[in-house]
Amino acid sequence: MITKLVPGAILGLVFSELLLIAGAYILAAALMVNIDTVVWLVYEDGAIRIAIITAGIVIGLYFQDLYNRVTVHSRFLLLQQISLVLGAGFLFQALLSYGSGWLALPRWVMMVGSLIVLLALPAWRILYSTAMMHGAAAERVLFLGCNQVAQQIAKELKDRPELGMSAIGFVADPPESDALLPNSLLGPVSAFRRLVKELNPGRIVVGMAERRQRMPVDELLELNLSGHIVEDAASAYENVFGRISVLQLRPSQLIFSRELGPRPLMVKLQSIYSFALALIGLVLFAPIMLVVAVLVKLTSPGPILYRQKRVGRNGAGFTVLKFRSMQSDAEAETGAVWAQRDDPRVTMLGRFLRKLRLDELPQLINVLRGEMSVVGPRPERPEFVATLSEKIPFYRQRHYIKPGITGWAQINHKYGDTMEDTITKLEYDLYYIKNLSPALDFYIIFHTLKVMILSRGSQ
Repeated sequence: MITKLVPGAILGLVFSELLLIAGAYILAAALMVNIDTVVWLVYEDGAIRIAIITAGIVIGLYFQDLYNRVTVHSRFLLLQQISLVLGAGFLFQALLSYGSGWLALPRWVMMVGSLIVLLALPAWRILYSTAMMHGAAAERVLFLGCNQVAQQIAKELKDRPELGMSAIGFVADPPESDALLPNSLLGPVSAFRRLVKELNPGRIVVGMAERRQRMPVDELLELNLSGHIVEDAASAYENVFGRISVLQLRPSQLIFSRELGPRPLMVKLQSIYSFALALIGLVLFAPIMLVVAVLVKLTSPGPILYRQKRVGRNGAGFTVLKFRSMQSDAEAETGAVWAQRDDPRVTMLGRFLRKLRLDELPQLINVLRGEMSVVGPRPERPEFVATLSEKIPFYRQRHYIKPGITGWAQINHKYGDTMEDTITKLEYDLYYIKNLSPALDFYIIFHTLKVMILSRGSQ
């Protein structure tokens, strides 16, 4: 599951940089420590000290979004980000020195090792990025047809070489091919067999409408049976983007396919560990929740908790709990309205709570009640669900499972209040429902901590 969530190229980058950073500080120790390096590593806890700074730097690179993609768009920005991480590393080492000093690296080992990292890490990242951009190991993808979804996939493959696939081009007939750039069109559908033989693609993505005497069904069947990977654009879209294309989704898939719905075992298992996580969370965050409750009461008139009707699993309603971050009469005149950026109804304390997501901590109680899970689609208000269900196909299908405090859509898509944003988040929700598992849930929780610390995506 981890290789599905994190591309192999990203995992390779993380492990290679772990070795590079650790090697830089080991080399610095060999240069700057007066005793034998092996003795220092084993008997002077040098290995532990290097492991601490190495892990800290890799975590810092993660928080700088340097493991989202392997491509280097700006060398200056890359150097700046790595410098910021190393600066934080020096501060962390200073704190260790004031505390249990034996965990801190010797001053000159830290300085020389960090200088080596500052020189070697950007060079390695640029080299790795270049290798991925022009790597011969990338799987070559040929597109049969050029509908909107196929074109989106081809563009994403170009922008994300870490996916390990490269688009060769399109085989399509007019009028579909009229929208393509000339250098991306390889030929008409009638030339499909010849082009496959000449180009020898590793994967063929079919993104065309099935019409009689037009789709080369026999050729596709032969290619599939001979070992070529043949998949429709909807499946490729899901693998590349991590969401299910609403444009390609058909009612028959929901009716006849067992793959689109959540697996009962996973749903039961999620209920168990969500309850346990919520219980642990309430114990750990109880002091913070007490402080927040007092501050909410002191800074603005109104109740501490904000109660609001939301739609839960199978369309059942429930009352979600939050720390109040708006004025108590925020919707007295307007009724239910979408949240906005820089919403004037939000209190000064509320802005702070929303940035750190502290206003959502009472939802742990909703999880203990069995109304929510820790991870799941965002619970929406009944008024909005009714409207969106009329405008967006398959919107009600996001209520197959319990809503969550955090979710796949929240960590992958920025906040937005447009219809396009809502459709994109629905695609992420449908993907999550299909792939619900403990591995995916804990991956989402891990990334949510980053979102909270960096105050991203809040309104």
